[in-house]
Amino acid sequence: MSYPSIFNDVLGPVMRGPSSSHCAASLRIGRICRDLMGGQIEEVLVEYDPNGSLATTHKSQGSDMGLFSGLLGWEADDERLQHYQQGVLDAGIDIDIQIREIGATHPNTYQLTLSNSEETHQLIALSIGGGMIEVIEIDGAAVHMAGDFWETLVYAKKGKELETFLASLSAVDDILFCEGDQHFFRLKSQTALAPVLLEEIAQWPQVEAIKHIAPVLPILSRKDLAVPFISCAEMLAYNESRQLKLWQLALAYESERGNISEEEVWEKMTELVGIMRTSIEYGLLGTQYKDRILGPQSLGFQEKMTDNGLIRNQVLNQIILYVSAMMEVKSAMGVIVAAPTAGACGALPGAILGAASAMNLSEEASIKAMLAAGMIGVFISAHATFAAEVGGCQAETGSGGGMAAAGIVELAGGSLEQALAAASMALQNSLGVICDPVANRVEAPCLGRNVMAASNALSCANMALAAYDPLIPLDQVIDTMNEVGERMAHELRCTSLGGLSITPASKAIEARLADQEHLQETARKFKIC
Repeated sequence: MSYPSIFNDVLGPVMRGPSSSHCAASLRIGRICRDLMGGQIEEVLVEYDPNGSLATTHKSQGSDMGLFSGLLGWEADDERLQHYQQGVLDAGIDIDIQIREIGATHPNTYQLTLSNSEETHQLIALSIGGGMIEVIEIDGAAVHMAGDFWETLVYAKKGKELETFLASLSAVDDILFCEGDQHFFRLKSQTALAPVLLEEIAQWPQVEAIKHIAPVLPILSRKDLAVPFISCAEMLAYNESRQLKLWQLALAYESERGNISEEEVWEKMTELVGIMRTSIEYGLLGTQYKDRILGPQSLGFQEKMTDNGLIRNQVLNQIILYVSAMMEVKSAMGVIVAAPTAGACGALPGAILGAASAMNLSEEASIKAMLAAGMIGVFISAHATFAAEVGGCQAETGSGGGMAAAGIVELAGGSLEQALAAASMALQNSLGVICDPVANRVEAPCLGRNVMAASNALSCANMALAAYDPLIPLDQVIDTMNEVGERMAHELRCTSLGGLSITPASKAIEARLADQEHLQETARKFKIC
């Protein structure tokens, strides 16, 4: 069973770029590759399977940008991300991207071969949604690495004495021996192993090399990790004698999951809400970016709101405005919080912060609402997915809308049962929504679907507050969403091979952008020469 963290799996990372599955996840994979090579990378072979999503989207949706930036050691919110190509040139890294059959069973599979004059390593990793990753193979050895531990790889032949010594180290949480083309002991720990300890390990004659891989997630895991509950049913049972609100249950869950205090959980959420608010404020000033297909739509909407040129609905219109501004910041390479993904970064913060603003509520109320939403996201992450490549847009904007519905109920002072009912109804209304980005860009229909998800959240929150019966418990709706995603056609899950992606208008926009990019690339090469 996976035990998601609100700050790993649900809200975050803080990032730039169009897609958390493509940009942030690939950057994390690149950071792990950099550590595996000790920072000395000269050549990289990147292989994508033609049957996966990356074959058609790796460049336009930011996988290349994220991966290469990670290889350079950059962070997901680094200002230099859009200049990654120049960064790779300056670093002298030769990169070859090939589309070929690699036997991938996951649509977001990265097969990377990295080398320098001294060594070569191969790594296979998956982007599993919302910026989360799983390294499944290193040097031919099967592993399960999520980036939530300090990892020390001790390359050596298996020996009982060495294994006994490594297992005796108090700083190590777990030790595994991984057999592949190259054999290594994998040491997992809560903190980086001390240099004196590494020197002691290196003294063993059978030790060939030691690699240090730093965690890429903000909340670390630990041996014998446990949580108070991992489903709505378990949460309700846990709460029978406590009578806590949903936001308080989120504090209790994340505190135990992350081994941090409830005060620290509150502080982390306060920081994220502050970043979300800053992003929206930035978007409302008007954003500019060359490589996008939509201009700043929110400016016209804001003007119409001011001039009373819209159908009056203060809360809904404020939500639409905030959703639009957030999406535009994302498309302009501004800093956002993936909530729960970058492609769905507008619905949740737009709905909660927009509603809170229209209702003149405090920042504290917004933080509580976001915590409540985060708890719903934990259940979705644990039992379904946030990855559109796996579950369609229902997994992204649908999930964001379900989370937002519970958050709005919290804003309105509703009960725990009403929050769960709102989330259930919102997710029911989102089943089967496909992912078909126009011109292979995460802008349209993504903007409209974020607005739809936020509007759905507001409607379902009011329905729940009015005691509408959702009929289907939230746990069962989440399971159903996962089943629907598995049955959805491959072409309709973020591959740009179906839906609006293949309309004549979309293809024409895509061709225009390709011509524009070719001209820019030619100019760049001429300048370099």
